[in-house]
Amino acid sequence: MPEMCKVCGLPKDLCVCDALEKEQTQRIEIYLTTKRYRKKVTIVEGIDEDNVSKVAKDLKHKLACGGSAKDGKVVLQGVHVKKVKEELIRMGFPADNIRISHRTK
Repeated sequence: MPEMCKVCGLPKDLCVCDALEKEQTQRIEIYLTTKRYRKKVTIVEGIDEDNVSKVAKDLKHKLACGGSAKDGKVVLQGVHVKKVKEELIRMGFPADNIRISHRTK
């Protein structure tokens, strides 16, 4: 007998809890900021704490850049705002929940 999901009651192979969570709760904001020595970094906020390190790892791999996951944020070295949005959509995040902000800190 296959393993069952405790939340939705479906078999783990057919579980849709992760997709529903991405659609309902997360409002993702992407923006650019400047760090030391006038280096540009792309910040991604709004990804839940459970997935932030996995998303950071996947984005760093896809965009061939350095970065980290700190304080619930993904920090990517360089200017990758539009590419990050495209990759997040490919990962299954709804485009309506992703906003590119033009603020700088």
